[in-house]
Amino acid sequence: MTDTVEAGAAGRGGRSRGRGVLLFLRDIVVIFLIALLISFLVKTFLIRPFWIPSESMNDTLQVDDRIIVSLLSPAVIPIDHGEVVVFEDPGGWLPEPEQEPETGIAGAVDWFLTFVGLAPEDDHGYLIKRVIGLPGDTVECCNDFGQLLVNGVPVDEPYLHLDQPGQPASSMAFDVTVPEGHLWVMGDNRNHSGDSRAHMDAPGGGFVPMESVVGRAILLSWPVERWTWLDSYEQSFVGVESQAGATEVVLPQAVAH
Repeated sequence: MTDTVEAGAAGRGGRSRGRGVLLFLRDIVVIFLIALLISFLVKTFLIRPFWIPSESMNDTLQVDDRIIVSLLSPAVIPIDHGEVVVFEDPGGWLPEPEQEPETGIAGAVDWFLTFVGLAPEDDHGYLIKRVIGLPGDTVECCNDFGQLLVNGVPVDEPYLHLDQPGQPASSMAFDVTVPEGHLWVMGDNRNHSGDSRAHMDAPGGGFVPMESVVGRAILLSWPVERWTWLDSYEQSFVGVESQAGATEVVLPQAVAH
């Protein structure tokens, strides 16, 4: 009798341990799925990682940097002068991608991680620049000191990367008024950036529609040794009052020296 009871107890113990393992695995799966759901919601509504493929924002952002972009701008938080924004190609700004997307298992894994927000966007349909002109602003280059003028106010740009000290803020002279609902954007690596200036003769006049803006870049997250919040340099735009809401649309024209 004793042997029978002990055998039964041992059997029940084995079943309990097996059931405990299954419950543990179930909890792990549930936690994993919840984490993926939270990551997806955060990526969809709050923040989103991106990868920097070019030198147009040197030295602020360098090739292969990873950044975090707030999706609250411009839908919830208005965009301001000096902020770095990611936007979709307005049309014709980017060449067709030369690299074919990954296929097979590696491609599926990469797509899934990007979809849920665990991997940075590396789609070539996005650009990143600094906002210089808001709707209604007049932006021109340059005064006698080589500075940009926004609404007639000279702008000191400490973030600029120029080929040589003392060069003007733009090698191309221009005088534009930003239409309602658009932005005028420029790269920090000013002489090596295909920004608004490079597309003044295109149908959109070089202006970026506000609806094309994905969000504001707020954090340089990788590499770790360069981790930092991205500055909008508000002090550089002191005295520049936005003329947002202006209805007059003036397309840009190159200004001859």
